[in-house]
Amino acid sequence: MDLELTESELAFQAEARAWLAANVPSEPLPSMDTEEGWRLHQEWEARLTADRWSVVSWPRAYHGREASLIEWVIFEEEYYRAGAPGRVSQNGIFLLAPIIFDHGTQEQQDRFLPTMASGEKIWAQCWSEPEAGSDLASLKSTARRDDERGGWVLNGQKTWSSRATYAHWGFGLFRSDPEAARHNGLTYFLFPMDADGVTVRPIAQLDGEAGFAEVFFDDVFVPDADVLGAPGDGWRVAMSTAGNERGLSLRSPGRFCAAADRLVELYRQRPDTRVADGVVEAWLKAEAYRLYTWGTVTRLADGGEMGAAGSVNKVWWSELDISLHETALDLLGPEAELESRWLDGYTFALSGPIYAGTNEIQRNIIAERILGLPREPKGSRR
Repeated sequence: MDLELTESELAFQAEARAWLAANVPSEPLPSMDTEEGWRLHQEWEARLTADRWSVVSWPRAYHGREASLIEWVIFEEEYYRAGAPGRVSQNGIFLLAPIIFDHGTQEQQDRFLPTMASGEKIWAQCWSEPEAGSDLASLKSTARRDDERGGWVLNGQKTWSSRATYAHWGFGLFRSDPEAARHNGLTYFLFPMDADGVTVRPIAQLDGEAGFAEVFFDDVFVPDADVLGAPGDGWRVAMSTAGNERGLSLRSPGRFCAAADRLVELYRQRPDTRVADGVVEAWLKAEAYRLYTWGTVTRLADGGEMGAAGSVNKVWWSELDISLHETALDLLGPEAELESRWLDGYTFALSGPIYAGTNEIQRNIIAERILGLPREPKGSRR
């Protein structure tokens, strides 16, 4: 693991730090799950894009800087250290874009990536269904071939679709071969959220904001040009997405190190010996995650792969998210119930263990693929 930055990497870090210091809003933006917040977050994405900070590792043709993986991690650390706004475009730039680069056609790359980078078009993740959450392969939504029009007809329901309330486009899996085994016969589709037959029903959370939505498909036509990867190969494409989500791209260590530093500062303001061990533990875990990520970056830069280590990352950052959040609320005491950055801003709060595949599923993957433990026979009990 190489922790020494080169002169060019240090120059990149200094440039990013200076730009963020000059451009990050002095006050937090309203929640992106509100109409006003959504608009202001899109404006922030446009500002990032104007100076090529939105997607630093992308090609210049798509608003990037062609930065290295190391430089991407550097930028993420500086971004969160500066307290910059959350990325309303994260479903697109962090989850979908790597798959378009790997599996998309040149036409799809040219059509979708520029507006994704700029925030002009925001993407919804339409994976989960009422009976298909972590067990995504059990999905029931269907895709029927329409040779006459040269495409597919989608029917079914997706739920807990992030960003779907206001998003412009969505991506998700549909069963295109009902006779195939569970993980086969699935196809990955891209579709406009205002297409004929698409109905979006926001899901209000306890605070009244609708960060998720149900999406219903009633004979929605999708042309062949909006199929990502080969028909029937959707599971492999989707698992590439999951690898990015659980691995590096969605939960960079900069997010947690910045939150841990703010937790330490909160402790200095409100010292409480009953919580001191929790503060220290959260900071150490954030630093451990940072070092682990640098090790992963070194391995990937040398030609290695993420593999099942993405599940280790996912379990670690999701539990770290909770420990940071809960320790901060313990320090805030009765004030923890009041609206603050610790409730909306510094951490992803309490949903991490079920987000991106439940931690129970991730631990099964770790046990089987990393520790080499045998899978229990179906129906067995301890």
